[in-house]
Amino acid sequence: MATAQAITTADYKLFPNPRNVHRVVFEHQVFVPYPYMLIEMESYYLKGRYSLFAAHRLSDNKSGQLVTFEDAADEAKFKAKFVPD
Repeated sequence: MATAQAITTADYKLFPNPRNVHRVVFEHQVFVPYPYMLIEMESYYLKGRYSLFAAHRLSDNKSGQLVTFEDAADEAKFKAKFVPD
């Protein structure tokens, strides 16, 4: 089993979701503070590319998930439809 390499940015330490098609940190980002929630990205029917990461926010040491989007419209759609369990 291959292990994913951590990606460190100025704001986050990220661990790519193994189901990601794209392992890119896109410009439009949404941090959700639910580290164990299953987020089914396919159910949002997004137009552009996206990536999901397990995330550790460095500014306040908060764990969660970071969803990144290539398209700002997809970011808005995710924010409007996302409901935590």
